[in-house]
Order: sequence, then structure tokens, then C-alpha cells
Amino acid sequence: MTSSFTHGPQQAARQTCYAAVIFDFGGVLTTPMDDTARHFAREVGLPHDSYRHAVAVHPDGRRLYAQLERGEITQEEWNTGIAALLGIDGTNLMGRALAMLRPEESVVVAAAAIRAAGLRTAILSNSMGLSPHNPYEPWDLESAHDVLVFSEQHRLRKPEPEIYELTLELLGLQGPQCVFVDDNPAHLIPARQLGMTTIHATDPALTVARLQQLIPHQ
Repeated sequence: MTSSFTHGPQQAARQTCYAAVIFDFGGVLTTPMDDTARHFAREVGLPHDSYRHAVAVHPDGRRLYAQLERGEITQEEWNTGIAALLGIDGTNLMGRALAMLRPEESVVVAAAAIRAAGLRTAILSNSMGLSPHNPYEPWDLESAHDVLVFSEQHRLRKPEPEIYELTLELLGLQGPQCVFVDDNPAHLIPARQLGMTTIHATDPALTVARLQQLIPHQ
């Protein structure tokens, strides 16, 4: 696998001036979402890519996910809609689909070290719903980070610029003071437009190496 690193303007001039790192959740602080999706499909006897296709490719599934992320529908409504697309039982579908999701330990440790070094850390996540299944709970994010922004709580979602601006406002910082880490390249664009340095996280070891390069924390 490869990882790409992109940055905002005048990166070299401000490498030592960062005050915070903003992390995406799924696929950055966790094991890959696609791996989890394929495991779930196999568990329920579906073709290996069918669940991922339903939520990320099928137009009705994409619409349901966008509505969930904005808090326009509940997780239970999402469960029912996605289950209908797949022809399976919708009971606690989100919880079952994410059952194999695990912390990406190297990135979690790096985030803790960065915070211990005196920088602030934040989570900016397009929500997967918080009830009845809360996928964030095992990570104890409230104590591990300074600011948490879950899209459904603000009726906004990445890559809408307003949710990045909200995160900066809650941190009390400007874009050039922050590094933003996300596994979706489309979600990096608004961050760069606000002056943030961005890391496209596609491999944990390389993500940690890029963070170490920008913010020596070990």
C-alpha cells in the first residue's frame, strides 16, 4: 500500500508552528473500513463486496448514508433501509457490520504522543450514528482528544467546508495551525483550502511517519 502527503501553502515556513492535529475516525484511528465491510458480507453469506457496494456505490445506499451522516435519519432507519437493499435482517445492522472494527494502534499511540507533547487533537468524523450502536465508545474519544465533531450532531458532513470551519472554531485555531488526517482524498480538499497541512492516510506506518516528520512526538 502507499500513502500520499499533501500540504497547504507555505508549509516549509510553518512546519514548527502547528498547534493541533485533526483526525478522521474510520480508516484512520481504526482498521480499514473496507476490510470490515467485506468481513461482514462473508458473515451473512453475501458476495464479499456486496455490503460495501450497498452503502458506498448504490445510489439509494449513498443517499441513506448521507442522511445518516447529517442526522436526518436515525441509525435504526438506516439499518432498515440498507437491510432492504441487501435482503437481510436489519436488527442492529450497523453494530453487526462494524463488529470487526479495531483500533489502528500505531495511529492511536501517535495521536496520544502528539497530545502529550503539548498539541491539541480533535476528531472530525462523518457519523455512523450514535444510537443504538455507538461505534466510537470503545475508543474513549472524550478523554483522548480535546474536541469531537460528529457530523450528525451539527447537521453537516465532510466535505462541506462549514464542518471544517466549525472544528477550527471549537479548537480556537486557524487552518495553518493545524494538520488534518483523512483516508478519503475528497475530504482533504476543504482542509487545504482553509490552509491546513493534510495527510492522506492509506497506510498506518506511513501516516505515523508523516506525523513524526511534521510534529516530532517521540
